[in-house]
Amino acid sequence: MRGRTPFAVLVVMLLAGGLFGLLALNTALNEGSFELSRLQKQTTKATDEQQSLQHEIDQSSAPDALAKRAAELGMVPAGGMAFLDVPNGGKVVGTPGPVQDSPPVKRSTVAPWPMKASPGAQGTPAPSAQPTAQPTTPAAATPVPTPAASAGDAVIQLNPVSPAPGQSGGGNR
Repeated sequence: MRGRTPFAVLVVMLLAGGLFGLLALNTALNEGSFELSRLQKQTTKATDEQQSLQHEIDQSSAPDALAKRAAELGMVPAGGMAFLDVPNGGKVVGTPGPVQDSPPVKRSTVAPWPMKASPGAQGTPAPSAQPTAQPTTPAAATPVPTPAASAGDAVIQLNPVSPAPGQSGGGNR
């Protein structure tokens, strides 16, 4: 009996060590599972918030919303526009004309881009919503490419400018 006792103790110790090892491994896997579940919930919440913000951006970027916002700021639709058709020898398409509007537009008191106040920025001054003066020199009437022209199309939009008294508005040179 004396020779079997150390062997039995060794076997019992190995079984106990194996059981404790399995318990530790199972505990670590469960912790990882709980962490994974927490991160999945956090991801779902962040995805929902991102989709909500994207929906808000899409609504604000819709043409009717932009037109309404522009009208609130005192903007009016452009008059006749002219386009320069570059592939066809620079032919002018359309007739430029001044903006047709009622007498002077009142200056808007609405901020151009209202900012949501963040909780920590209460003492931060808001940016000024004063409009800047637009130059009225002929240099301001340079051709401005439209988004389509910058995407590879060969049509350039010209900003209509009313000719000064005594000047002809024709483009013949």
